Amino acid sequence: MLKWGFAAGSILAGSILLAGCQSGGSGGGGTSAGAQPADTPAGAVRENELRAYCPELSLRDGTAFHTTYEGNAQGDPDRIIYLASITETSRSCKYGEGAGSITVAIAGKVVPGPKGRTGTVNLPIRVVLLRGSDVIFSQLYRHPVTIADVSGATQFVLTVPDIQVPGGIDRSVQMMAGFDEGPR
Repeated sequence: MLKWGFAAGSILAGSILLAGCQSGGSGGGGTSAGAQPADTPAGAVRENELRAYCPELSLRDGTAFHTTYEGNAQGDPDRIIYLASITETSRSCKYGEGAGSITVAIAGKVVPGPKGRTGTVNLPIRVVLLRGSDVIFSQLYRHPVTIADVSGATQFVLTVPDIQVPGGIDRSVQMMAGFDEGPR
């Protein structure tokens, strides 16, 4: 019984200590969301940037995969030149007065098919930003990927730096990416 009482008391004491260490709000030594301590080095990430909203980069339905066929053999698995897939996405946001910018990274791989060959393939990847139903950015990139060996997958990363977001970054901004054969 003494062991359990000691363990429960230790957990309770630890919880109280952790609660006392939390900063922010009106109690104690935290800074407000817009404030920055005077001893923060230049270029450091500010607390309000850590708490700020950065929209998730999602893949549009049906756009995570891209298949290229030889000639007009659409749908023939024996005539696939390569299959490409987007496997990861990431983003980072920068905030300013009345504006902001977002850097997007899209990673994936290209797998040669039965008709695969070495050389460069240009992957059609589109990045779109919406505010509500309004398109505020849409760009199609022809991302080159060099295939040096047809016996395995080749990885790629497309980075799109500093996409400007007029009016600032808020919860009404949505980001999407994916393969797109459409016009530039």
